[in-house]
Amino acid sequence: MKFLDEAKVYIKSGDGGAGCVSFRREKYVEFGGPDGGDGGRGGDVIVECVKDLNTLIDFRYKQHFKGARGTHGMGSNRTGKSAPPIILKVPVGTQILDEDRETLIADMTEEGQRLVLARGGDGGRGNTQFKSSTNQAPRHAEPGFPGEERWIWLRLKLIADAGLIGLPNAGKSTFLATVTRARPKIADYPFTTLHPNLGVAYIGESEMVLADIPGLIEGAHEGAGLGDRFLGHIERCGVLLHLVDGTSETVAEDYRTVRDELNAYDAGLETKREVVALSKCDALTEDMIEERHGELSDACGQEVLVLSSASGKGVDTALHRLRAEVVSYREQEAVAENEEVAEETAS
Repeated sequence: MKFLDEAKVYIKSGDGGAGCVSFRREKYVEFGGPDGGDGGRGGDVIVECVKDLNTLIDFRYKQHFKGARGTHGMGSNRTGKSAPPIILKVPVGTQILDEDRETLIADMTEEGQRLVLARGGDGGRGNTQFKSSTNQAPRHAEPGFPGEERWIWLRLKLIADAGLIGLPNAGKSTFLATVTRARPKIADYPFTTLHPNLGVAYIGESEMVLADIPGLIEGAHEGAGLGDRFLGHIERCGVLLHLVDGTSETVAEDYRTVRDELNAYDAGLETKREVVALSKCDALTEDMIEERHGELSDACGQEVLVLSSASGKGVDTALHRLRAEVVSYREQEAVAENEEVAEETAS
């Protein structure tokens, strides 16, 4: 299945059904009077957040969604049937934006979350509704009211426990393929990964969702190399595993390049928990590992892990370190959520 994280779609709710002009004509009813029913309501356009999707690829092949018209009213005071809604199913983490691509309409972050994007038009009133003491035989009814229509943007930001970040060709996809059953494309040239990949790593009885974010380059926060879209996926990751290519002669500069882009994006990425690792160490001698490990430690100001996804060296250590950070992050989020609920209850 191809990955698609952004799509533009047109939605239109259904028009309401027209009211009916009708009169009773029964053999033993001397003064029948009007009996035209009301029209049915048009179909709504609803977006629903579902669990088993992780891409917006369905919206590449269909971009127009129109609700059905409500059934017209009928005689004998029969109200027309309301049209069923159209339901757009989107993955967890989908943002719904207005046509300007800036105004946020909704953020779909929970499974089962629903939102009515366009309400169907009301049905028109039949001539029974216009009966009065001065107008006992009205001969007009209302047409159905039109539905709402608009263009919207769907933007997916993957939700994962940990995100793998770094410059292109830093070993992120290899690490994901080593610790999960995901099979991303792996090659010995930059920009092999063109879209994020998800995988589930199992550590004992616990599991952790990892997201392989395509490589970031200088100017990514301004859109260079689709970097602004890739940075958007990092927003939903609880912890970051920053991989730095150990075969590079400028490991400290490589680390600062990615950190500068996270800081410049200005969406809270600079405050996320980070685990730093020197990757591809199977291609280095012990002296080179020690030298570049020291340079990277000085640049990031924290303990740096040494790993090689190809040989398996340090992989388990990195996973256990990530799990500890993820558990701590989840506990912190739970405390913050409880405090927020307590404040709302008190107010």
